[in-house]
Amino acid sequence: MTDSPRTLPHGSWPTPITSELVVRAAARLGEVVVDGDDVWWAEGRPSEGGRTVLVRRGPDGTTTDLLPPPWNARTRVHEYGGAAWTVAGGTVWFTHYADQRLYRVDPGSTEPVAVTPEPEVPAGVRFADLSADGDGVLAVRETHTASGLAAEVVHEVVRVAADGAVEVLVSGPDFVSDPRRAPDGVTLAWLQWDHPNMPWDTAQLVVRAADGTDHVLAGGPGQSVVQPVWGADLSLWWLDDRTDVWSLHRRRPHGEVELVLDAGSDIAGPQWVFGQSRFALLPDGRAVVAYGRDGADRLAVVGTDGEVRELPSEHASFGQLRAAGDAVVCVAGGPASEPVVLRVALDGAAEVLRPARELGVDPAWFSRPEHVTFPTDPRDCGVGEAHALVYPPTNPQVVGPDDELPPLLVLVHGGPTSAARSVLDLGVQYWTSRGFAVADVDYRGSTGYGRRFRDALQGRWGITDLDDVVACARWLAEQGRVDPARLAIRGGSAGGYTTLAALTFRPGVFAAGASHYGVADLAALAADTHSFESRYLDGLIAPWPSGADVYAARSPIHHTDALDTPLAVFQGDEDRVVPPEQAEMMVAALREKGVPHAYVLFAGEQHGFRKAENIRAALDGELSFYAQVLGFQLPTEEGITPIEVVR
Repeated sequence: MTDSPRTLPHGSWPTPITSELVVRAAARLGEVVVDGDDVWWAEGRPSEGGRTVLVRRGPDGTTTDLLPPPWNARTRVHEYGGAAWTVAGGTVWFTHYADQRLYRVDPGSTEPVAVTPEPEVPAGVRFADLSADGDGVLAVRETHTASGLAAEVVHEVVRVAADGAVEVLVSGPDFVSDPRRAPDGVTLAWLQWDHPNMPWDTAQLVVRAADGTDHVLAGGPGQSVVQPVWGADLSLWWLDDRTDVWSLHRRRPHGEVELVLDAGSDIAGPQWVFGQSRFALLPDGRAVVAYGRDGADRLAVVGTDGEVRELPSEHASFGQLRAAGDAVVCVAGGPASEPVVLRVALDGAAEVLRPARELGVDPAWFSRPEHVTFPTDPRDCGVGEAHALVYPPTNPQVVGPDDELPPLLVLVHGGPTSAARSVLDLGVQYWTSRGFAVADVDYRGSTGYGRRFRDALQGRWGITDLDDVVACARWLAEQGRVDPARLAIRGGSAGGYTTLAALTFRPGVFAAGASHYGVADLAALAADTHSFESRYLDGLIAPWPSGADVYAARSPIHHTDALDTPLAVFQGDEDRVVPPEQAEMMVAALREKGVPHAYVLFAGEQHGFRKAENIRAALDGELSFYAQVLGFQLPTEEGITPIEVVR
């Protein structure tokens, strides 16, 4: 017989899901590479200062870390990086974060050897999107000048030989990615796009034939292309959104473009980082594909006859799909499972190659998400609904008072093209196990629901996203699921902007908010950000600088007269994407108005917090802030030091 749950006010529930557990032995699983019988993957480890380590799993199941401290396989190309390393024939190539030079580790060695020279501008020559090319690698090279101006950054496709010799293969487009050599060893494919487009707006798939001529195979105005992959028969496969959703296409040698699979929802995601992979080609010509539906991923095999067969799985998110013989290796997670490295056979049998950390927490503590669709304002964009994953408060030992509804925490993802994922995230469970309801909102502009849904935010960032986060909160309150007087909102980066804008332009809806490295001044962001995003706001807001009045109208910093909602601000002092001046302008306005607020500036952090101690401080600080504003007590067992709230 078990004890009956205690009754405590929402927000104050004791829980084993503490900030210490969130970071303990945590690892961000990154790219996966299959090299012969070996499987390699990247792990970002908060406990080691956020550095990225490469891990090899041999055929006997033993795992070995390759790079000891201070080595860090992470690139700053586009500032978001990705595909900073690759392995071929046992030779490892990687970009080291500290100097952005390319290094090589030969088979049987553990000592990195510098391949490229020290650049004249510190960290001014960067490499990403590495793929093997004979005895060298293909890469995207990003070159910065001493001026630091985004307009002077150059992106090229290069080949780097083992002796460090560099050959420029593609130069001219503003941006390039995915350089891939065909099995004939000569033909080359890559993606390219130009300002003001982002790769999910418009990109082209270009093929360079053996005679040196270039041909645009797919893409163009209003069409996005991602993930070109060569088949053994010299067919070229890719994903593009000509059917509204990112769908799988193929062109056989000298043939026409074929639609292989339209899943009715996006297969691909936005190319914020290099090296993403949502399908893999098997040796027999079949493909294994991941696609979303109703807030969760499916994994399916596409036969040579076009037949689609879903594979049964307990997981609901799949990425980094790589062929491994007649199986695939991927990173997978689910509502009750943190991401793992998984080998999946074509009958659905799965083997965990890299398990999730041992949490020591009964699954009864985990809140399971419900995918909901709610109505919102269709004005000007023609799309009248949005989506969310809603997590109810869940604690097997505590319930809330009968006469008290739970507070709601609305999560606003970044991008703003990202999407909610149905994967166990202790950063969410931290809140639900304390008595919060959480809504992870896929506002219009999010990825996963097709181009029309994604484009609904074009020209309307700061309007449509606000409509949706407000509509979600009110919809849940009207259903009697949350307390309408205790609605809170939080977000990072682009989600931080929506958070700040919601508190400024929709006063009275939310009782509190938290901005993590969020944008307060859109004009400052347009005028001073990195190359990749330097024209991003042309589409989301208006062309810059001709649309300066629109930027001012939608920038929270210029409308603080309406801001009277308590706000916590968390920022990294080395953030190049959203510089700390953005946060400090907002904090100064809050101080001048006397609005309760808290501000924490983390030394040595960039765009997103990677160090364990800072992740903990941000989580516990935000909880402490809400406790003081919404009126509940912190669990004494955790010993959380209350954050200073300036009033």
